[in-house]
Amino acid sequence: MHIEKDLVAASSTPLVLGILAEGESYGYAILKRVDELSEGRMRWTDGMLYPLLHRLERLGYVRSSWGTSDVGRRRKHYAITPAGREALAERQQQWSVVADALKQVWQAAQQPPAVAEGWA
Repeated sequence: MHIEKDLVAASSTPLVLGILAEGESYGYAILKRVDELSEGRMRWTDGMLYPLLHRLERLGYVRSSWGTSDVGRRRKHYAITPAGREALAERQQQWSVVADALKQVWQAAQQPPAVAEGWA
């Protein structure tokens, strides 16, 4: 299944903030978590993730620090900030409204059309 670019873009901020709310992480691990959460249906690239992380950092939603991997390689770690948690809570409310509206319209679309009075 292909997920359209606009839907991926719209969901990227709450998804990354949600992943970081689980705990500090680094780029490759975030990409793997997106793949895991979507059961392989969302394929993110470095070119999509890192500009998003840099934007979230400029907004004050995440902070970064340099660390060292188990094999001694340097890598940048990202963590959600209090402002990021507030932004995540707001995005969760927004997505709930959208998801509820979609659910209702899709359920209505599965029902046979109602016959208006006087038309039968």
